[in-house]
Amino acid sequence: MMSVSKPTRRTRSAKTRPTINDVAAAAGVSRGTVSRALNGGHNVSRAAQEAIARAIRKTGYVVNQHARSLVTQRSQSVAFILSEPQDRLFEDPNFSILLRGCTQALAEYDITLLLTIAGDSDDRRRVSRYVTAGHVDGALLVSTHAGNPLIDELLSRDVPVVACGRPLGYERSVAYVAADDRDGARQMVTYLKALGRKRIGIVAGPADTPGGVDRLAGYHDVLGPSDPALVEMGDYTEEGGAAAMARLLERVPDLDAVFVASDLMASGALTVLRQAGRRVPEDVAVGGFDDSSIALSTVPRLTTVRQPLSRISVEMVRLLVDRIEGAEPSAVILPTELVIRESA
Repeated sequence: MMSVSKPTRRTRSAKTRPTINDVAAAAGVSRGTVSRALNGGHNVSRAAQEAIARAIRKTGYVVNQHARSLVTQRSQSVAFILSEPQDRLFEDPNFSILLRGCTQALAEYDITLLLTIAGDSDDRRRVSRYVTAGHVDGALLVSTHAGNPLIDELLSRDVPVVACGRPLGYERSVAYVAADDRDGARQMVTYLKALGRKRIGIVAGPADTPGGVDRLAGYHDVLGPSDPALVEMGDYTEEGGAAAMARLLERVPDLDAVFVASDLMASGALTVLRQAGRRVPEDVAVGGFDDSSIALSTVPRLTTVRQPLSRISVEMVRLLVDRIEGAEPSAVILPTELVIRESA
C-alpha cells in the first residue's frame, strides 16, 4: 500500500521587511515622529532626525514611496524638459552638464529627475499631458524658445516651473536662473576691440532664445549700431555656425575678428576659416561662449566666456523646490567670466 506524506508548511527564507515601527523602536521615538521625519521633518528635533537616520541604516528600512505619495500628494519626481530635438542632447555638452547637475542637486532632496524631450509639437503635447496629469511635482525648462505654448499650458495647470535662461515674455510669472549673457558678450567684444581689431563680426544665436537676444545686445553695447553686414544669425549647432561663418566671410572679406555666441557654433566657424585659408588668430580672432569641453578640443583652443552651468543647475533645483512648497517666482542672474586661450 502506497503511503502519502503530508505536505510540509513552507518556511520563509527571507527576513520580514522592516517597518516604520521597527525604525521607531530602534530610534527610541514614536511612530508619529518617524512619519513626520520622513515627510518633511516638521516639528522633529535635529537629535531625533539623526537618531531616525541611524535607525533606518541599521534596520534597512526602505520608504514606500507609493504610500508616501498618497499622504503627501507628491510624486517625489520632477521633469527635465528639453525643448530641442533629441540629437541635440548628445551634440551640445551644455545639456548633459545641466542634466547631471540637476540630477545630483535633486538627489539631496530625495527627488527623482525624469528626462523628457519636447523638440516638436507632437513631443510637446505628449510631455504636456504627462506633466499636467500630476505625474511630477514640477518641471525644469531647458532651451525653451519664445512662442512655445508649453509654458502657458503648464502655468494654466499651476505646475511649478523653473526655466534655465530668461523666459522671454514670462519674466514676471516664471522663476528662472540665467548666466549674465549680455555682460558676457560685452566682456568678449571689449577684449576683441582691445586687441586692435577693427572689423568685428558676430554669429548670434536664434532670436527666439534669451542667449540669442542678450548676447547680440551685449555686442551692440560695445560697438553701437554697427554695420548690419557684420551680424549673422546661427542656430547653436556646429553646422549652423559653419554656414553662418561662410555667409559672414563672403559679405565681409576684411573681417578680422568674430564673436560666435556658442562654442559649438565657434567650432564650425573655425573649420570654415581654416578652409578659407584664414589663420586664427593672426588673420581673424575668434571668441566663443560657454567654456564647454569643445573649447579645449578646437585648434587653436578657444577663447570664450564661461557660464557657471554647475551652479545654474543647483540654483534651478533650489528655486523649483521653493516653488513646489508655494514660494513666489524669483530670478537668479549669475556672473560670467572671460577665459583667454589661443584663438584670440
